[in-house]
Amino acid sequence: MLQWLVAAAEQLRAFSAYFLCDLHLEQLQLDELYAVLRDLKTGVISDDEAIQRLERSPAWVWTAMDPMSKLLVVVDVGSRTLAMAQRVVHQVTQVLAPDCVPLFLTDGLKDYATALLTHFGAWRHPARRQAIGPAPKPRWMPLPALLYAQVVKSYRRRRLVGVKHRVVFGTRLAIEQLLARCGWGINTALVERLNLDLRQRVAAIGRRVNTLCQGEAGLRDQLALFQVYHNFVFPHASLRRPLPYPEATYGRGSARVWRPYTPAMAAGLTDHVWSLKEVLLYRVPPWPQAQSA
Repeated sequence: MLQWLVAAAEQLRAFSAYFLCDLHLEQLQLDELYAVLRDLKTGVISDDEAIQRLERSPAWVWTAMDPMSKLLVVVDVGSRTLAMAQRVVHQVTQVLAPDCVPLFLTDGLKDYATALLTHFGAWRHPARRQAIGPAPKPRWMPLPALLYAQVVKSYRRRRLVGVKHRVVFGTRLAIEQLLARCGWGINTALVERLNLDLRQRVAAIGRRVNTLCQGEAGLRDQLALFQVYHNFVFPHASLRRPLPYPEATYGRGSARVWRPYTPAMAAGLTDHVWSLKEVLLYRVPPWPQAQSA
């Protein structure tokens, strides 16, 4: 099984890279999740020691998703550091269209602001404040189209006691107007729901399992499988579309009135629900051509 997973992961990564490109997205929600420490469950270490150990742990899973289509854009593994935040945001810029600057929503991790400013900024000359004196030096400023807000949660004794919204780039009015078109507010609820799907379908990061992954490479292979399955194979009930006319099922139940939709279909990347076999057998261009004699 492990040999099959290693061989399939290479095909799945190439498949995702081929389809996930030049995306035009209005919003992106980013988050990180970790595996619960066994020592913390048994009371061997305290909460403060667990937090310090988790910050240094390399087994954080970083995710970036489009909340409108439920498309999982980026999934990666690494420590909870600025370098990793830069890496994830860089991967996001690689799949977005050149002129696309979506609204970003994250938790209170401060490293996201630095990473977003690095990739969505430009040199600008500040306006003069005095009539005389040297001209102000150019500064690296965020692009005018960049909108970024954080959902800062406060915990007490491992229980949620408060939630605050912090606007980092852009204005609150512009962010609320963009979210109002979907009937939403500033939140990261959908990417947190995606984290639950990850824990349920990727055994290595489940909360109450004995199948913990032995290394980072194996976890990456499992996440590559989950990303393709989530985006192309598994239809989401919240994305289904009504059929113009009911379709007969020929004795296998009532007439079908909904068309199943996957996140890739909702994002316009494909027009049908894929099977896992179809994904694994798909020849991702450019494939090596047989040399003629």
